[in-house]
Amino acid sequence: MAAYNVHEAKSNLSKLLEQVEDGEEVIIARHGTPVAKLVPISSKKRVLGSMRGLLKTKKGWDAPLDDREVEAEFGI
Repeated sequence: MAAYNVHEAKSNLSKLLEQVEDGEEVIIARHGTPVAKLVPISSKKRVLGSMRGLLKTKKGWDAPLDDREVEAEFGI
């Protein structure tokens, strides 16, 4: 984990951001005392169909309900 003082960080911000994009963490210090940490933002990409096979449904789960069935289901 690299550490830079505020002046270095201001002068080399683009370079620091490249390091962070590569997965590194960067510490910024003032007078030798760490005050901030730059970390990469998690970029988990959602994949369509990633839950396929993990959810189970009963046959007819999407069949329309009449009013009596809705009342019984929700306790109305």
